[in-house]
Amino acid sequence: MRLKVQAMAKIIGIANQKGGVGKTTTAVNFAAALGVLEKKILLIDADPQANATSGLGVEEVQYSTYNLLEHSVETRNCIQKTTTPNLDIIPSHIDLVAAEIELVDKDNREYMLKKALATVRDDYDYIIIDCAPSLGLITVNALTAADSVIIPIQCEYFALEGLGKLLNTIKNVQKIHNKDLDIEGLLLTMYDSRLRLSNQVVEEVNAHFPEMVFETIISRNVRLSEAPSFGESILNYDAESKGAIQYLQLAEEVLLKNENLVKN
Repeated sequence: MRLKVQAMAKIIGIANQKGGVGKTTTAVNFAAALGVLEKKILLIDADPQANATSGLGVEEVQYSTYNLLEHSVETRNCIQKTTTPNLDIIPSHIDLVAAEIELVDKDNREYMLKKALATVRDDYDYIIIDCAPSLGLITVNALTAADSVIIPIQCEYFALEGLGKLLNTIKNVQKIHNKDLDIEGLLLTMYDSRLRLSNQVVEEVNAHFPEMVFETIISRNVRLSEAPSFGESILNYDAESKGAIQYLQLAEEVLLKNENLVKN
């Protein structure tokens, strides 16, 4: 009998400096879907708006990503359970805005998150980071800590605007801080099959970035936008909905890709 060796968690950042592209929706529901597929998941809310935190019904925040980046509290003490199976969270707090300024004078300021996560990496299969919609120091910390990045792109006008900037930031982080940072994939969100524009964006993104786009496309879905106001992931809120099925599909696509890599 071969013993299964528990590898360290793969760390995936969900990043796009453009707001409103489905980044937090993706972080929460992708993490929840991986949990439903029986993987142990830690979600890190690295956005001062704390939407991933409230979207999973976490209201009491004692220690947050702010403490994690400042190294003022042990990482394990920042982790909270959620009501979603196999999903823990390090919540965010508006204090996180201050971390951006306070870290500027620190040595190795880009590596604070990476260091903090080293102690819990063995406890999870995947660690998902919901990045802030900016390319500031907190996002650079997330990209330095991550193994790969998922970039959500909304199927709307100006979809590719800002993508060049983000890809440049990723290149710089690869050059200076994290040579192994990989792009996990581009995820098309807010798709509406009835709109010609949606279909044009799908074609354009696939033409510009062949091999980089996930097969799974996330549709516009009312249930998906309602779920956060109930403090639930889409898998808890309405498991039969299109949104739940698509995020499960995304989770399966990522697992398939990563577990094939492990085997080869």
